Amino acid sequence: MDYYKVLGLSSNATKDEIKEAFRNIAKKFHPDKHSASPKSVRDGATVRFKQASEAYEVLVDDHKRADYNLRSNRSNQGGPSGSGYGYGYGYTYDSRKNRSSNYDYYSKKASVSRFQIALGYINSRAFLLNVAFAGAILSGLAVVEIGRDAIWKMQNPGKSFEEAMESMQKTKTVKEKE
Repeated sequence: MDYYKVLGLSSNATKDEIKEAFRNIAKKFHPDKHSASPKSVRDGATVRFKQASEAYEVLVDDHKRADYNLRSNRSNQGGPSGSGYGYGYGYTYDSRKNRSSNYDYYSKKASVSRFQIALGYINSRAFLLNVAFAGAILSGLAVVEIGRDAIWKMQNPGKSFEEAMESMQKTKTVKEKE
């Protein structure tokens, strides 16, 4: 669902424009206004109101909006007929003009930095599960290594590996002679 289309706005709309668009849709489709309407009209109005509420909740919050823009632009890479595609909140690359632009929203730069993208990835469930799995494997390897060394020391007290191999060779040659 394109939140901008739900509210009838462009992607560079200001907070005031978002609030005004939501107010207009809320007045038109509020469930209380359609309580006496036929069920199909009432259900349609309720769906539109819920969509508008969800769109408003995301677009009015700077962090949620940046995340939404980043995710929606990744899924639409390239867009129709080579139009611009974005990297996040307010930052787009226009392939037709071969240049980048960074819009100034709310009197401050509001683009998503590479650090924020990396931080989002590091906090993702998939990344954390992979780190936990790798940690479990490495811990298991460490336990095996420590156990192997302990068993070696119990079976061959005071001997190095080379000395133990020489001792085994001597025992093998003695057995072969017998």
